[in-house]
Amino acid sequence: MSQTTLDYSTLETSSKWKNLPPPPGFSKSSSSVHKVTHSKKTTVSPDSYDALKEKRAWDVAIAPAKSLPMQAFMLYMSGGGVQIFSIGIVFMLLLSPFKNIAGINEAFAQYAPSKKSPKAITTLPLHKIVYILCNLLTLSVGLWKCRSMGLLPTGTGDWLAFETRESAPELSLF
Repeated sequence: MSQTTLDYSTLETSSKWKNLPPPPGFSKSSSSVHKVTHSKKTTVSPDSYDALKEKRAWDVAIAPAKSLPMQAFMLYMSGGGVQIFSIGIVFMLLLSPFKNIAGINEAFAQYAPSKKSPKAITTLPLHKIVYILCNLLTLSVGLWKCRSMGLLPTGTGDWLAFETRESAPELSLF
């Protein structure tokens, strides 16, 4: 059994491969038009590049809000009881906003305009505020789930241990 290898560096000069007929459906006229359209050089101005970066920064800013429907569905499917699966999902839901807010400068560093410092707090301030608000929304959904599971002390019965009795206003001897 013989193995043939194709050396791509000598493909243009090799007469062995150059004399092969074109594949079915291939026409030279369509390939030359295709090459002409790709051969045009497009110059990208820094302003349009910064506009594209800003658009991508908005995508990153609202990403936590976009993931809320899926997280809400996961919370619904995990049930209302206190099991290891539901606790794990709620723990991840409560932990992710804190991780996201702690790494906010790294998340937006690649989208900073070319004239500003990438990891400065003042770079893309509106985007970062929206990002923080979306993460707080995710945190509130997690806290709502904790309350519905009974993990947060929200009722009066949860605080009975801390209540004190007052002395009786009257004293009767009989």
